[in-house]
Order: sequence, then C-alpha cells, then structure tokens
Amino acid sequence: MFGKGKELRKETEKNSRYYQPGWGSAGTGPDLEYQVLLQAFLTPTDDRNLRKRGKLVGKESHLSDWPSRSIAGTKMSGRITAEEIEEMRAIFADVDLDKDGHICDYELHELLKSVGHTKPGYMVRDIIQKLDRDNDNKISFQEFLSIVQELRSSEIAKTFRTVLNRKEGILAIGGTSQLSSEGTQHSFSEEERFAFVNWINTALEKDPDCQHVLPMDPNTDSLFKAVGDGIVLCKMINLSVPDTIDERTINKKNKTTFTIQENLNLALNSASAIGCHVVNIDASDLMEGKPHLVLGLLWQIIKIGLFADIELSRNEALAALLREGETLADLMKLSPEELLLRWANFHLENAGCQPIRNFSGDIKDSKAYFHLLNQISPKGTEEDQPRIDINMSGLSESDDRNRAEAMLVQADRLGCRQFVTPADVVSGNPKLNLAFVANLFNKYPALTKPENEDVDWQMLEEETREERTFRNWMNSLGVNPHVNHLYSDLQDSIVIFQLYDKIKVPVDWNKVNKPPYPKLGTNMKKLENCNYAVDLGKSANFSIVGIGGHDLNTGVPTLTLGLVWQLMRRYTLNVLEELGGGDKSDGIIVNWVNKTLAEAGKSTKISSFKDKEISTSLAVLELIDAIQPNSINYDLVKTGALSEDEKLENAKYAISMARKIGARVYALPEDLVEVNQKMVMTVFACLMGRGMKRI
Repeated sequence: MFGKGKELRKETEKNSRYYQPGWGSAGTGPDLEYQVLLQAFLTPTDDRNLRKRGKLVGKESHLSDWPSRSIAGTKMSGRITAEEIEEMRAIFADVDLDKDGHICDYELHELLKSVGHTKPGYMVRDIIQKLDRDNDNKISFQEFLSIVQELRSSEIAKTFRTVLNRKEGILAIGGTSQLSSEGTQHSFSEEERFAFVNWINTALEKDPDCQHVLPMDPNTDSLFKAVGDGIVLCKMINLSVPDTIDERTINKKNKTTFTIQENLNLALNSASAIGCHVVNIDASDLMEGKPHLVLGLLWQIIKIGLFADIELSRNEALAALLREGETLADLMKLSPEELLLRWANFHLENAGCQPIRNFSGDIKDSKAYFHLLNQISPKGTEEDQPRIDINMSGLSESDDRNRAEAMLVQADRLGCRQFVTPADVVSGNPKLNLAFVANLFNKYPALTKPENEDVDWQMLEEETREERTFRNWMNSLGVNPHVNHLYSDLQDSIVIFQLYDKIKVPVDWNKVNKPPYPKLGTNMKKLENCNYAVDLGKSANFSIVGIGGHDLNTGVPTLTLGLVWQLMRRYTLNVLEELGGGDKSDGIIVNWVNKTLAEAGKSTKISSFKDKEISTSLAVLELIDAIQPNSINYDLVKTGALSEDEKLENAKYAISMARKIGARVYALPEDLVEVNQKMVMTVFACLMGRGMKRI
C-alpha cells in the first residue's frame, strides 16, 4: 500500500528489538564509532591513522592518552594501569553473560543488538573468528586484553566502554574527563549535563524544597553538587513515578552527613524499585557528585518518566498506529522506543514524507522534525488548545545548524524545546533526540483512538502491581534485553536464564538457543528454551507443578508469575543466607522479626506473612525503629481503628522509611495494606538483611 517506505519501516522495527535510536544507519553517528572499533581491533594502528578513518561520535575524541609503559612484555605507546586492567575485566564480565570466561558469538551479538547495531549471525561469527587467537571460536579475557595492548592506545578500549555504557544506560562520549578517587578516568557528556540541568530546572522550578540549589547553571558542574544532598533526586523520582517516595521521609532541613546519606539511600533504593539499574552506585558516589554515575542515574530516572505513557494500556490512542493485518497484541510487544519511531513515521507518512529509521542519523538535517512539528501542532479544534501554525520557512536554510535552530524555535512555540540544542540535532545525539521526541509525544500525540476499527479492546489490560514489581526487579538487576512487557519479553526465556544465574542456579548456556533465531522454526527454538527454563526450576527445587515450557512461551500470566515469583523469592533469601549462613525459611524470618521487636520493647508482633494486623503497617514501622532507633516519627503514624486511607498513609511511610534506612524494598504500599503474602515476605526479609547491618 505504501510501497518501499512501508517495507522499510517493517524491516526497521523487525530489527530493532533492542533498539537504541541512532545505531542504525551505516556510516553515521555511533555506527561509525563501532566501525572504527572493529577496524582497530583487526588492524593495530596509532592514533593518527585511527582518526583518519573516523572521529568518535562524529567529533574529535576528548579522551586522554595513557602514559607509556610495557605490559606482559608487549611494547606499547599507551600505558594500561592496574586499575584500567580491572576496568577491562569489568567490561569483559559485563559482556560475558553466561560467566564462562569467554565471549561467544551470542554474547557479542547481544552487545551489538543492545546498542541497535544488529548483525546477522554469520557476520557476528566472522567477527569472532577474526578476533579469536587460539581458534576456539570464542574470545578469552587474555585474548581481549592482548588485542587492547596491541592497539597501543586507550582510544579503542575506551570506545568499547562507550559501546558497553550505551547498553548499561550510561553514556560517556565526550567533554571533560574527571579523575575518580580510584584513579580511573571517566568521561561524561557535557551535552547531557546541559540537557538534564535545563529539564530539572524547569521541572522543579516551583518546588520550595529545591530552591537552595535551583536554578542550576547548565554550563558548570553545579548539577553534580546539587544532587549531593539527595533532595533533587528524590523529587525527580516522584516526577517520573508519582508517590514512589513519601515526601515526609525526606530530610529537608538541618542536614548532616548522616541525614544526607539517608536521603541518598532513599533515592537509590527508590530508583531501584522503579526499575533503574543502580548496581555499583552508592550514596558516597552521589555525595561526591561523580559525573558519569550522576548522569547515568538521572537518565534512567528521566527516561522512565518520559516513557510512562508510551504504552498501549495507558494510552489507547496508540492503537491508531496499528498497521494492516496487525492486532493489539502485535502493538503491545513494541518497546517505547519502537512505538516512538512508529509514531513519528505515522505523522511523517501523513505529511507525504519518507520514513526515518532512527533518531540520530536520519534527523540530522531537521527536515523530518519540521514536518513532525507541523503535523502535531494544535489546529484550534480543541477549546483548551489554540491554533499554532508552524513556520516552515526554516526548511530553506542551507546550513544544517541554522536549520536546526529554526526548527527548535518552532518547537519552543509548542513548549517542547527541551533536551536538544542545534548541535545535538546536527550531531545526531541518539539519547537526547530520543528524549526530545518522547517529550513531543507526551505533549502533542495528535492521535485519535480508533472507534470504527475491528479492534479487540478486551485483550487490553493494564499492567498489574505484581507484574510491574517483578518487571522493575528484573530491570534493576540489569537483565538484557530490558523488560518492557513481562510476558512477551520472557517468551524465549533468555531473561529467565540470566535470573537463574543471579540466584546461582547453574545454566548450561550451550543448551540455550540464542538470538538471532532462524526465520523458520523461531518459535520452536524459543519453546526449547522455555522447556529448559522449567527443567532448571525443577533442579532448583521450585514448585513447578502445572508449569510447562509452553506456558512461558505463550505468556500464561498465572504460571509465568508463579515461576518469576520463585526466582525473586530465592534471590531475596540468597542475600540473607550470604549474610548469616544457612537457610532462611519463612519461619526463621518471622521469628527474627518478633525477637527483634521484643528486644526493642515494641508491642507488635506477627504470626505469619498473612497476619491481617500487617495491614496497619505498625509492625513494619516498629521493626524499622528497632533496627535504627529513633528513626520513626510516631507523630506521623496512625493508630487505633484505621480507615483504608489511614492504612495506606502508614504503608507509604513504612515503605519509604525501609528504603531510607538502607533496605532495598520492591514492594508497594498497597501490598502491605492488602497483606500480599509474597510481597510482605520480601519486605521483612529485606529488613532482616538490613538488621544484620550488612546491607
């Protein structure tokens, strides 16, 4: 119907399951960076020749050269210190998904796929063969390190870290390098700092609790100091996911080192609870304002907020993006990034324009943006939105930067200039352009819910609290791919295998079918994975009765949740076992809770995790006060015969206080009020871990 344009969109979305905008077009943006990386791996070269082949991320690299030294008998023009070798080891470990000490074709494929540079299986295997020194069809750490050593420059090693950081959600591609306390250099994006500062300044402009640090100067490092007391971070988390943090628990006055650390604990544990990957970040890092960690955390928080409504069950008008032959189920499988790309192309198609494949190389000339703005601008048909006519004269600008500025002037008329500068558009900064487009969508989606279409609306169900909690838990552990939709994203069990690894159930990755799957027999390969996932559950002594591989593959909710719950439960109990040794059954946790309460002179106790008295949250609050004396402000606690609203107020206070004293609690206040046995257990188990003073 739409000719080549339609086929191009289908191909783009088909290959963007792990889509990160900007890593699509050959020869542009970060894709060029990876070509430089591969060429340098394959042919040792010096910095001069490296820059002849291409500039990192379309601009001169700002990464410092390492001093000269010789390692392991290899003469080098760039020195690799012990700290840098450890960083290389961390890079390697992050890519080595099955932790067998080697990078295989599947793991390299996943790395490339996660940054949007999908390669066919044969090309990935070819890359492995060219880097493999001992012909075992995989790359060992020594092979990896020797390749880095031979390059005689840290440029490529750090480029590899850049690629990895895109997967982790932390970009480190330019600007100023900062020397961490460990002596390792980390670079950060000045463009991100500029964008995030302006976004925060606007978002928190009228918040009285932030006036001591706002407005921040986007051209200085004031952001890294401003987040140091935790208040801005807590506020941004609540903007992204309202009511995550009970503001009564934020220390806003008379701040000391201790109360600041409490705020940062609250922010970090709450960020984890909404699905941020915060491993290897602690309160001291934020207190010191380490740029790469601050920006990485802020991006995750901001992105969660930007993507909140780019989901079909929360925005039914997205059904307007359905294509011929598609069902809601097909649309529901798309990630927020994929939906944004389809949304932009929907409007570009209506404007008679060619589709785009990414939010980097394809938008550098600003022409697609001009037409998108023109399509979504208010037409005066709604009472609360006066007509805004987009001035398209900027399209005639011959200079890309001037054209980008003219486009942003029009975006500003819609109140949507945030996140990008003309330079960010022209350079095709994928992260900031993604944020720019997401903000456009949130303010002016310009979509109408189909009324006369043959759409089965009954299948559209909003994500339950339990599903959201499990999904956030998985994402906080850094699983790859990111889980956007619990059932469809688990249908090949790749994420489940990673969770088994986390709970120390051995996974034989040689038995796992890894993407890319063959065109014929794709579902069979996924089903074999799911059958193996069920077998692993049996070996772990999970209760697997009635759960089959087919149930995981087709996303049967109750049975999938049954397995996922047992994974989360084992993960929680493993933490306790590592702290205190020996098994930690429900009975042991209950006994510890009651013993701790009694020893602190508290009056509450629980009989089990189903005890209806838990609905008041008094037992949780008193346990927190027993673990950290005088932490609970009892003036805020409701007692006596409580209404449902009063119970919820207590629960909100209890969950936030648990996180504030250092317990990584994923449960929601409603879980306490309703006495959700599973989530209640995790709350007390996490508090037990905190009570043992080691987590």
